[in-house]
Amino acid sequence: MLRFGLLVAAAVIIVDQLTKFLAEIGLVPYQPVPLLPFFNLTLSYNRGAAFSLLADQGGWQRWLLIGVAICVCAFLLRWLAQLRRRERWLALVLGLILGGALGNAIGRLRYGYVIDFIDVHYGHWHWPAFNIADSAITLGVAWLVVSLLLEGRWRQRT
Repeated sequence: MLRFGLLVAAAVIIVDQLTKFLAEIGLVPYQPVPLLPFFNLTLSYNRGAAFSLLADQGGWQRWLLIGVAICVCAFLLRWLAQLRRRERWLALVLGLILGGALGNAIGRLRYGYVIDFIDVHYGHWHWPAFNIADSAITLGVAWLVVSLLLEGRWRQRT
């Protein structure tokens, strides 16, 4: 399952890096391009973690976040390597998280920040801008949590 998980991670990284590149060449920073009543493309740069946490800390956070990403990736790679053939769904989920973590780490290493461009909003309320890597991490973690909760319920019933 390691190979399958790595394939998923590679696909996430490729799509993430391609969309970030397209956002960089096609959008003006912080100038929204409305696509739907609740969805804009807005190029922004995040030097912090999720929701720009630690963004104003002067630079040390870059290395902390890269270190966290490396540790998470090592843990996920080990987990992927231990999966059995029937655990394909879990390999998919772990591959999403791994690809997302590496996608954002690439930006932090290259530029010192993560490129965000997806802007979801309702009226004047805007969710913090995000990218494909963030989406992959969020989907992967959500699926992982739900599957673990359901597995726990299933075991309690048997």
